[in-house]
Amino acid sequence: MAAETKPAAASGVAGEMEVEAYRRLFPVAFLERHLGESVRIDARRLREARPTTVALGAVSSAHGSALARLGDTAMLASVKLEVMSPPAEHPDEGSVAVEFHMPPICSPLVRPGRPTDVAPVISKALEDVLTSSGMLNLKDLCLITGKASWLAYLDIYCLNADGSLFDAALISAVAAFTHLFRLVVKLSALLCSPLQIMEIPLVSVGDDGRLFTVGGNDGKNKFELVNREKRKLTLGAIPLSLTCALHKDEILADPTSEEESIIETYVTVVVDSSDRLVSLQKLGGAVTCMATIKECISLAKERRRSLREILLDSIKAMEVDQTE
Repeated sequence: MAAETKPAAASGVAGEMEVEAYRRLFPVAFLERHLGESVRIDARRLREARPTTVALGAVSSAHGSALARLGDTAMLASVKLEVMSPPAEHPDEGSVAVEFHMPPICSPLVRPGRPTDVAPVISKALEDVLTSSGMLNLKDLCLITGKASWLAYLDIYCLNADGSLFDAALISAVAAFTHLFRLVVKLSALLCSPLQIMEIPLVSVGDDGRLFTVGGNDGKNKFELVNREKRKLTLGAIPLSLTCALHKDEILADPTSEEESIIETYVTVVVDSSDRLVSLQKLGGAVTCMATIKECISLAKERRRSLREILLDSIKAMEVDQTE
């Protein structure tokens, strides 16, 4: 019996090596063999997103932070607030600065000392979505018109890059701002209507002209305040996204890095908490028919609803940890 088992085991190993060789040498054919059976290389259904998790408060030194995982793609986002001069073109508004980082640890394709081309593209896309969606009311960040306002630094670090980087980065950014904003309303209202969730600290001006935060009633009486009362920041419509890879007549939701290396055409759809279309971007490939675009938008709306529940679960978990 033992002698009969060894050839079978050897045959199994040889078979796996042949499959892996075929996978590397003929990636398109390997993918299409799976698609012919309506399944992905990682055994998912064609329009099925990968399991997603969110953990709030991952960085204790940041004002707000979150760790998001989208399959094997992992993003760590942190937010810090600083007092700065408001932009000249918008003297009554604060601002948001977004930086997306891809250190060498995230992928063997990233080399030390060589910045990736995709990082600044994702940084700009995130900043555009966060501001155009209305999630943040920048006027709430103003302290003294034309003189001082809050600047929110959002840094996102890609810990592991396995596809759909923008989607994972946006989820982590939204979760980090959610953690920053300290919920004081019912969870059922989250992502459904504008929320007043974080009080802006009281601020005073020192003898040297610098602004600093003031805490406690004693501080209120001792210092001359810039803002006489604590205001609330408003978290509005929440933007969430889904990237779809388009191969021939098939739509593959939430592609992995392997699928992205094979497929040329992608559509990234961002919708808000009211299912309003915030942005739509198509990269590569030929002209895509409108029916396919509409299907991608429909899938993005479904994905938005599932991500909403994941964010709610992360908030509940955070509240449980705080009460223990």
